[in-house]
Amino acid sequence: MPPSIAAFGKPLPNPPGDNLEVEVERSITRFHGKLGVVAVAAVLLLAACSSSSGTSSSTASAAPSGPKCAIGMTQINQTAVFFSQMNEGATQAAKAAGCDLNIANANNDSAKQNSDIENFVSQGVTGLIVVAIDVNGVLPAIKAARDKGIKVTAIDAKLVDGAVDTFVGVDNAKAGAAIGQWVIDNGLAKGKTYGVVDAKNSFIQNLREDNFRKTVDAAGATYTQSVSGDNVQEKAAAAAQNLVTARKNLDFIYTTGEPATVGAVAALKGNTKTKIIGWDLTKEVIGGIDSGLVLAIVQQNPKQEGLEAVNELKSLLSGGTAKVFIDVPITIVKKDNVDPFRAIFP
Repeated sequence: MPPSIAAFGKPLPNPPGDNLEVEVERSITRFHGKLGVVAVAAVLLLAACSSSSGTSSSTASAAPSGPKCAIGMTQINQTAVFFSQMNEGATQAAKAAGCDLNIANANNDSAKQNSDIENFVSQGVTGLIVVAIDVNGVLPAIKAARDKGIKVTAIDAKLVDGAVDTFVGVDNAKAGAAIGQWVIDNGLAKGKTYGVVDAKNSFIQNLREDNFRKTVDAAGATYTQSVSGDNVQEKAAAAAQNLVTARKNLDFIYTTGEPATVGAVAALKGNTKTKIIGWDLTKEVIGGIDSGLVLAIVQQNPKQEGLEAVNELKSLLSGGTAKVFIDVPITIVKKDNVDPFRAIFP
């Protein structure tokens, strides 16, 4: 006599005669069915566990389709507001495009900038953004990157034609002449004397200075001397102070970049004769506009430059044609149009 088969679930009655074999067979069939359900559930559970353990790779593949977009960006420094805003634009664009972005701070050191580029190449980036300190010294490192198929954009500092896929920024020579023309148009050139606070280690700031001087000197302005702040705010402030000490009756000082302009504002605070005309807004420079110390500032759009550079690399990596030059327009900011910029520099 077989057992009551409690192991199969609900105990079966012990029917008489031939019905016992039928009932046992039915119970075994039900047991097999339960085993099947358990097996299916186990398979589904294993599949779920496998899917859960691969979440990161699944998320990565869900990013925007296309080739790998890993971008290295070498930045001049991260103390100037101008460069911080450029980084902000690049970061925003990279997130929207599904690109990885790594920003290296060269800290005004051209040798470190070259080393940063070499490191990015070793890390396997597919795109490179260069904000060059030395537009000639950086060329070998860029060529080595491009020889490996890496797409390259340059921001702010224009390199020799063909050195990169696309340049994003301002025509610095043209803009230097434009602010010089503003000086002429406002009667501030003829018979006036001026000095310059520049950054001799910056190719683009030299362009801004050369073309400004050429424009205003031709209209009758008298150039006295230039002093270099080396693109460092504290040095620029000291240089500006030395300039106004040596040249007490200057009508204006022309500044070629943010550190020079901020330094000059600090050095000339309380000076009622010498005015400032130059480049790049900050909160302090806007204060100088409000006080009448600063007459006009060439303002670029660094955030837009960073954004455009990343978008161009994304396009190139997806098979797009290089735009070669993306012009980001300037604004000459004065007391009558400074208000929209206050929110950017709180």
